[in-house]
Amino acid sequence: MISMEFSHIGIVTEDRKEGETFVEATRVWITDFVRHPHHVEWLRFKSDSPVTGPLRTQPHVAYRVPSIEKAAEGMKVLMPPFHPMDGLRVAFFQTNDGAVVEFMDYEGSPFETGTS
Repeated sequence: MISMEFSHIGIVTEDRKEGETFVEATRVWITDFVRHPHHVEWLRFKSDSPVTGPLRTQPHVAYRVPSIEKAAEGMKVLMPPFHPMDGLRVAFFQTNDGAVVEFMDYEGSPFETGTS
């Protein structure tokens, strides 16, 4: 089993949230989960977002892992690895029982890259 460090939970919302950052690759506004006292990341999708399915409709739990590919072995790919901001690589998967999981690999804090 690969080591996983809890990072945050992502919750879809239609409400604007303070401190949102826009991620062009997925056309979604996100909040800084590092600053949230309970590590919640709010996601507000633009109507033209390419994100569909469970990733757009269900909450997700995110983990920092040393290898996205190893952590995701045997899982259904919802969104392959991409770079939403400098120094951060993420990917989304679905477990056999339907949960949405995000795996992340990065150095330092993903919000201390100068892009937020």
